Amino acid sequence: MLAAAHFPASGDTAPPDGPQNSDFELSSEQKQALEACRHAGVLVLTGGPGTGKTTTLRKMIDLLERTGARVLLAAPTGRAAKRMAEAAGREAKTIHRLLEPSFASITAAGSDLADHRPRMRFGRNADNPIEADVLVVDEVSMVDLLLMNHLLEAVGPRTRLVLVGDADQLPPVGPGNVLRDIIASGVVPSVRLTEVFRQARESMIVVNAHRINQGEPPILNNAGKDFFFIEENDSGRLSQLIVDLVGNRLPRHLGCDPVEDIQVLTPVRRSAIGVEAINLALQDALNPPAPPKPEISSGGTVFRLGDKVMQVRNDYQKFVFNGDIGRVVNVDPEEQRVSVDYPYLDVGRQVVYEFHELDELVLSYAVSVHKSQGSEYPVVVIPVGWVMPALMNRNLLYTAITRARKMVVLAGSKKALAVYVRNQPAAQRRSGLSYRLAHVFLP
Repeated sequence: MLAAAHFPASGDTAPPDGPQNSDFELSSEQKQALEACRHAGVLVLTGGPGTGKTTTLRKMIDLLERTGARVLLAAPTGRAAKRMAEAAGREAKTIHRLLEPSFASITAAGSDLADHRPRMRFGRNADNPIEADVLVVDEVSMVDLLLMNHLLEAVGPRTRLVLVGDADQLPPVGPGNVLRDIIASGVVPSVRLTEVFRQARESMIVVNAHRINQGEPPILNNAGKDFFFIEENDSGRLSQLIVDLVGNRLPRHLGCDPVEDIQVLTPVRRSAIGVEAINLALQDALNPPAPPKPEISSGGTVFRLGDKVMQVRNDYQKFVFNGDIGRVVNVDPEEQRVSVDYPYLDVGRQVVYEFHELDELVLSYAVSVHKSQGSEYPVVVIPVGWVMPALMNRNLLYTAITRARKMVVLAGSKKALAVYVRNQPAAQRRSGLSYRLAHVFLP
């Protein structure tokens, strides 16, 4: 039995993001967003889970297309683009693919000699803008200043831009906090959805996400619900509990796949409950070595056939990007080569890594909360322990639990959980974007 938790049957799921029936009554906020998209050159749509953001986006796209507008959809990562396409019923591309990256050798200024190292450039830019009447970009909280700069350069003066995202998520891994700064500037029309729909209120994931975001403690362990806490105050035993939950208890109770359906999200990389330690423990439990199973060791990490792995830097030649998760489908010890299948790329395909390229991969049975942005998993397991104070804040916990579609399991210390909920993020991104936008556009 799972201690201190009553899990629902495997068929139970958390309610989706707001009403799904096409005949439902729009809220006043949703009507405001649809009206704004008719006129605004740039529009921001933001809101937390259960507020109908996805449904509003789908209605917005339908409305724009009925006027004859050509609408393009994009998101920062392959996973986010796939989710957007499924929600909208239309093709969605990654921002990188939309911008059409290419490689060329560049001749150094003042020299007749070409630098033959390939340099990446985007084919879509101010001289060759994106061909669309409306561009809708989802998960904008993940987009950093550099990528947003490239994107905006490629948006022509006749193309309207709709930016969608949850402004309360963690800021992007890269520099800046673009979505929050655009909203804070006050110069871009913004609609924030705040009403949590009745259907969504049945999910404790949604309820607790909003409670945590407001500094209120989550409601724990309601029987038949989707949000649970298992107390374990010893950090050493906590890592063992995580492995047991992922490898045994949750798959047995939910009838789910421990690798495909369960994702561990942890605040830190190095500690007893960090990404590195939990990955090694889960690899040993879920994909142990076996005589016929090939593997390659690189930089202290063993990559084994069947492992769950993540790309950790943007590779424009392979067209895989920081945060993409896949499975090792082939290991060739003689050629020192690993092949990974990425089902969430724009087109699912295998990517081949030579031995010297394996530093682009890490195990991903557990990933950091920051790396999980833009992704969604059926079941999320979150170790809640004592880590560096800067990471123990409600923003990080909110982001982690909103990655779950069906169930959240917190495991750890109730005192630590209270600290996460109480603390607001201390670090601020000081890009100056909000000030500059206001200074340029406001009288």
